[in-house]
Amino acid sequence: MTQSHRLSVLVFILIPLAILTSCAQSKVDQFGMPFVPATPNSMNAKAAAASLEPPQIPPKLLLKETPATLGEPAIQMPSYSAVVRRADTHFQEGKRLYQAGDREGARREFDRAIDILLEAPEATDRTLLEKKVDELVRSIYRYDVDGLGAGVSQEEAPFEKSPLDALLEMTFPVDPKLKDKVSEEVRATVSQLPLEVNDAVLSYINYFSSERGRRIVIAGLKRSGRYRNMISRILDEEGVPQELIHLAQAESGFMPRAVSRKAATGMWQFVSWRAREYGLAQTPYSDERLDPEKATRAAARHLRDLHAQFGDWYLALAAYNCGPGCVERAVARTGYADFWELRARRVLPKETRNYVPAILALTIISKNLRDYGIDEIEYDASIDYDTIDITAPTNLALVADVADSSVAELRELNPALLKPIAPAGYALHVPKGTAPTVMAALEDIPPTQRISWRMHRVESGETLEAIAKRYNTPLSAIESANGNLLEAPEEGDMLIIPAAYKPSIVSSSNEGKRTTTKTTTKKTVKSTKRAATGKTAASKSASRKTKPTAYRKGSSLASR
Repeated sequence: MTQSHRLSVLVFILIPLAILTSCAQSKVDQFGMPFVPATPNSMNAKAAAASLEPPQIPPKLLLKETPATLGEPAIQMPSYSAVVRRADTHFQEGKRLYQAGDREGARREFDRAIDILLEAPEATDRTLLEKKVDELVRSIYRYDVDGLGAGVSQEEAPFEKSPLDALLEMTFPVDPKLKDKVSEEVRATVSQLPLEVNDAVLSYINYFSSERGRRIVIAGLKRSGRYRNMISRILDEEGVPQELIHLAQAESGFMPRAVSRKAATGMWQFVSWRAREYGLAQTPYSDERLDPEKATRAAARHLRDLHAQFGDWYLALAAYNCGPGCVERAVARTGYADFWELRARRVLPKETRNYVPAILALTIISKNLRDYGIDEIEYDASIDYDTIDITAPTNLALVADVADSSVAELRELNPALLKPIAPAGYALHVPKGTAPTVMAALEDIPPTQRISWRMHRVESGETLEAIAKRYNTPLSAIESANGNLLEAPEEGDMLIIPAAYKPSIVSSSNEGKRTTTKTTTKKTVKSTKRAATGKTAASKSASRKTKPTAYRKGSSLASR
């Protein structure tokens, strides 16, 4: 093949290849364009670069201006005081409805008061709220017992089971890790009562350290706040160790109306004949074993006598539980005047063998609460009261009328009363500061009528007809008992109600209104009215000579 011919063939091959290469490059460029921007030429390079730069954000948008969503005020949670004020408002309204005879309305308001506290936001102080709930529930319960339907009949006082019955029948394991810890605590503890550390004591410490046992300890200590000051004073006056307060904790959990299956009764669990030996009277109307102060005095003296008899506090405690005769026989039988030896030889009842270790365990734990996971005890408030001497049988409902109280509260102050009647000669406890008012009001009621008659403070808009209907008493009887009422009673006036005593409906006899003003106010109103007029309502009628002088004209509630 000639040279020229070869050159022609080569040209013929290369030309199609060049055409195909050009087409392929064009398709590649077209496919890549959506992903890779075209390279700017010299004419529009600056404009293209400027278009690719991020937009400039004014500095003040971040430094000086706040987005609208962040500028809105935060939702304000109600404070503890605001929540309590709302709850108290409903409680006071419930109290007013109760006194007006609207039981259903009162219950709704009381329920609402509790709901407000329970539904408080989590940010609210829960400790304070729980304390307020407990306080409010106890206040509402008093009204519940008096007439809202959930309480027991007031003709029969309720009793509570002694916690000691089940506790002393049980046995508990010993944690070997406790001995060194407890021994160290006892060495560092100051106690008038000798403290012993052995397996029997450790077994009860182990139990009281458990979740269930700790609840028992806390409940007892909490309730002890009501009587702690009184008990401490009496133990000191009688010259016995302060630690004996824990005997009451073991015996009754500081419940004044505790009763055991052996009929031992009261905070200090006296049997009937032993109580009489130490001057605690028992009548159809009252049982002084249930009186916390009198029973504490009797228990302190009994324990002092037992210690003098045996010369040893552990034997004295054992004798308190099973009787001095039982301990004397055990000592005589073995020749050992040592509680732990008598316990080891099983010559004492099982309950007594566990009784002393349980009291020692409670004493050790109570003196070292933090070591047993009890950081702080919210002790119940001390029960304070005035005392008046009852000269004639007196219905507690009458006392509640003039003391701005309730029958349930009076029964709590007087657990020794078995019926809602305070007998003649009884030392009745009334709310602190109310004694002068109560005594003055009782003087206006004939002694023979105090068992049944009532007193009533007139509320706004009340009529004599409505009051007579409420107490199921003839209108003429109310008018006669109050000097024939030459003037219509006004808001705030106190009226004598000559009601009849009906034991079968005692629980509803307290459904009459309670006063809603303070005791000091009632006393001031009475004395001020007497001073201003220089006479009582008896002078309104010449025929009033044989009637009691109880009707008082008082200032309106709005002006007080």
